[in-house]
Amino acid sequence: MTPILSLSAAELERWLEGHGEPAYRRKQVWAWLARGEMDFDGMRDLPRALREALAKEFRASSLRSIATSQADRGLTSKTLFELDGGHSVEAVVMRYPDRSTLCISSQAGCPIGCPFCATGKFPFGRNLKAHEIVEQAADAVRVLAAEGRRLSHVVFMGMGEPMANYHAVVESVRRLSDPELLGISPRRIVVSTSGLIPRITQLGEEKIPVTLAISLHAARDELRDVLVPINRKYPVQDLVDAAQTYAEGTGRRVSYEWVMLAGVNDTERDAKELGSLLKHRLAHVNLIPFNPVEDTPYHAPDRASIRSFKERVEAQGLNVTVRDTRGREADAACGQLHERVMRTRVPVS
Repeated sequence: MTPILSLSAAELERWLEGHGEPAYRRKQVWAWLARGEMDFDGMRDLPRALREALAKEFRASSLRSIATSQADRGLTSKTLFELDGGHSVEAVVMRYPDRSTLCISSQAGCPIGCPFCATGKFPFGRNLKAHEIVEQAADAVRVLAAEGRRLSHVVFMGMGEPMANYHAVVESVRRLSDPELLGISPRRIVVSTSGLIPRITQLGEEKIPVTLAISLHAARDELRDVLVPINRKYPVQDLVDAAQTYAEGTGRRVSYEWVMLAGVNDTERDAKELGSLLKHRLAHVNLIPFNPVEDTPYHAPDRASIRSFKERVEAQGLNVTVRDTRGREADAACGQLHERVMRTRVPVS
């Protein structure tokens, strides 16, 4: 059956009219989906005949939960979803006192091949469709609603390179922010990229005020070529220039993500290079302690090293925070639940 969120507003309205229902019923269906209702029979303000017709022809979601994990005393939860066709993706819900954030996936796997990332250890599957991205958010809405919470923020920092699935990601952002559907402010949506410069430029032309996040991790080409292989095509200085153009055009400060790897990118030299690269830019630096990944040579720095690095970067006039590390004990770092489950299914040579 067809996933109902794969239909545009116009397509669903045409289907309703073809079944003798007024077009405004589409808003009612969307309102129920936005509240996390996954059972058409539970959409109580719709006529019974319509509910039966919807259930006969559509699925509320195409995603199937195949594994879950929890961490941080229930404040972090991860779900591994199976997609139509057999690939799988992760979505992580993080609960804070003042907000609830979903870390969302845009691809099954990732083609970029960063050596410290669990997602890249398995073969790339496919791009997600826009409705599959939105369905992850709808599931989070359902989970949070049962807890008396609401989904307030979305970050495209799960599995995949969002800019490599550009059109579906932009369409999903429009639907996530549609006030008739999930109604999440674009200013509370973060779209990350490892550095696909043409897509950054294109995103700036969309006039959607999302926050751009750059997965930077190194401030010199020699090191970034290793840590983020796409840098060989789009060098770091060109990347930061494109991100600055985005920031100036949208008025939105760019977030630069820096996964901290002990002895690799946490040195005094790295701090100085980072400060020099981002000097006078509309920039915020987000330091991320490395979440251990099996079969990689990388390790997280100790707290003193992280604090020292942060102070050195701040001393150069940049705004710096250290991200709250969630889910270490329950596979909740990006790609790790997928890796554990796939190891039970696919022999690893």
